[in-house]
Amino acid sequence: MSGWTKGMQLLLLTVLTASAQETAGPTPKTYECLKATKPIAIDGKLDDPAWAKAAWTTDFVDIEGSAKPLPRFKTRAKITWDDNYLYVGAELEEPDVKAKLTEHDSVIFHDNDFEVFLKPPGGNPGYYEFEINALNTSWDLFLNKPYREGGKADNSWDIPGLKTAVAVRGTLNASEDKDQGWTVEMAFPWSAFGSRLPVTKPEVGSEWRINFSRVEWKAGQPHEDNWVWSPQGVINMHVPDQWGYLTFRGPK
Repeated sequence: MSGWTKGMQLLLLTVLTASAQETAGPTPKTYECLKATKPIAIDGKLDDPAWAKAAWTTDFVDIEGSAKPLPRFKTRAKITWDDNYLYVGAELEEPDVKAKLTEHDSVIFHDNDFEVFLKPPGGNPGYYEFEINALNTSWDLFLNKPYREGGKADNSWDIPGLKTAVAVRGTLNASEDKDQGWTVEMAFPWSAFGSRLPVTKPEVGSEWRINFSRVEWKAGQPHEDNWVWSPQGVINMHVPDQWGYLTFRGPK
């Protein structure tokens, strides 16, 4: 009887361990964010010297992780910072660059888009979301907590001093030719976050949570593809515990 009990205990422990690992989801990725020594000119081209020192993220994968096929098109990003801004640059491979939404705070993911999710330290459940399409139309919003916890989106939050630019490597909204893709640059002022949370600009060694998402629509496919930097494990970007870690470093 005691042997059977120990065996059952071992089996139960194995099942619980596997279940906990499955629930935890993929291990969040990390990014060492070097400090820029000069401000970046935001023109969408990623050709400032500071970008040469910033590492590319790993290529984006399906939002659910390695269990799903690799994305059809390559996506990657770079991040740097200074005393005034967090800079994000992204490169999106796309053979047919297109966008239709032109009104600020439209639901941008109805187009193919690029998205940034940011959560500062401090224990507050709130976080920030930003979406942009190839027309440089954007949507910025604040969430007081994740939707699954009853969170509500605050579309009244705008980013004063935000700088964005897009460069299309091809012809926008011209499906008769083949494009290479598009690149985007963003400069988020540290001062913009404090209207919703008690946020202070980072110092060397500070750590934020961050993730990136790319929404891509395919003709004849009813649902969009979701490609991300740090996989969520579920089709839901609003799980901040699965976002990557952004560690701020000094200049190189």
